[in-house]
Amino acid sequence: MTGLPDDPVLHALGPWLGSERGVLLAVSGGPDSSALMHAAAALGAAVRVATVDHGLRPDSSPEAEGVGRAARALGLPHAVLAWTGPKPGTGLQDAARAARYRLLTAHAEAVGAGLVLTGHTRDDQAETVLMRLAAGSGPAGLAGMRTERPLAPGITLGRPFLALPKAMLVAWCTARGIPHVRDPANADPRFARGRLRATWAALEREGLSPARLARLAERAARDDDALRAAAEQALAAALFPPKNTDAAALRLDGTALAALPEAIALRCLDAALTRVGAAPRRLERLESLVFEAVLPALRRREPIRRTLAGILVATDSAGTLSLAPAPPRRHKTAN
Repeated sequence: MTGLPDDPVLHALGPWLGSERGVLLAVSGGPDSSALMHAAAALGAAVRVATVDHGLRPDSSPEAEGVGRAARALGLPHAVLAWTGPKPGTGLQDAARAARYRLLTAHAEAVGAGLVLTGHTRDDQAETVLMRLAAGSGPAGLAGMRTERPLAPGITLGRPFLALPKAMLVAWCTARGIPHVRDPANADPRFARGRLRATWAALEREGLSPARLARLAERAARDDDALRAAAEQALAAALFPPKNTDAAALRLDGTALAALPEAIALRCLDAALTRVGAAPRRLERLESLVFEAVLPALRRREPIRRTLAGILVATDSAGTLSLAPAPPRRHKTAN
């Protein structure tokens, strides 16, 4: 499917709609996702629309119903996906984000959609990079949001507007008389994104613009992809054949790992942890394990045992590194 060459919004979205996979649009009613829905309709795409109602504001339900009316006026099927149940007292935005993608993934599976598209813009990317920079993230975090990533087997999340500034989408909607809502939570100082948005004017005066932060994300993503590919190759080369006694474990040539550049060794161990079913882990804890314990032990041929994210990581005097699910902790019983 091709868009109009002089319309950057249609030009950005068009290539995403030419797939044979069913397409589900995530539309909140804001200017970015409203542009996504109306642009898809302008391109004649047969897509579905879903709105997640987080139930966090009195206006959320009417806003979701408003998106439904707009979608049906364009001839697009629409569903409201409600986030029900108790809401956490802390980490509310993170929990809402997780719930949003969980609901969208489940709905995509139900309707047979293989592609879920959101309206994230370059401004959203810049905010993500800035927040991760403040958190001390490494290259993977500074790469920000990827243009596409897997949501579930057979379902991909895509962000066709990630290179477009938000102002362009707002102007696109305004020029076409497309109504949209504004979420007051976007400027709420209780949340990190709201506080960061209040600093944009000062940051831009110092040259830290959304465009430059988005460019940083592109560069970090390029480097992280290269390092990750090198780490996967190193992991494949270091793997010993599995022992029949413990198919869930991995055994690696520690001498080869210890000779790797540290950035690749770190990612190699991270990939190995993922393979054996490790839980999500913080970069700081992974760095501490690899740089302060595992690599020094391998270089000294010293046996150690450490646990991270539910995985027992051990070295032996022969220079072998093994990873396996940690045994359950024993609970002390009262006498």
